[in-house]
Amino acid sequence: MSATAVLDTNALMMPVELDVRVFDELDRLLGAYDAVTPRAVVAELEKLRDGNGAEGTAASVGRDLAERCRIVETDEPYADDAVVAVAEATEGEVYVVTNDRPLRDRLLDAGVHVIGLRGRNTLAITET
Repeated sequence: MSATAVLDTNALMMPVELDVRVFDELDRLLGAYDAVTPRAVVAELEKLRDGNGAEGTAASVGRDLAERCRIVETDEPYADDAVVAVAEATEGEVYVVTNDRPLRDRLLDAGVHVIGLRGRNTLAITET
């Protein structure tokens, strides 16, 4: 069984904001994996892409990248809560891709592996 990578909002915005090729990095770190993102993350990206400047552009690209993920429904309207809910409900090896420190700490406390920025534009796994 392959790993599951749950992508949060800022993970999907990394290509524009941080020049990180998220899916290439996940290929390098995990090999085979199932990319998923909660519907609440997609909704947040749709809201942010209406903004101006770099954040709006990053959110627009992130929304397009979300199409490469399996979009899953949760009962959580808030994106971070939805990411945690998906991670905790997923069987097998689960990794959450995020650069959000409070979310990362919350996931690590729950025993979930986190993939985040390491160095300038590469990702690394933070063990629980």
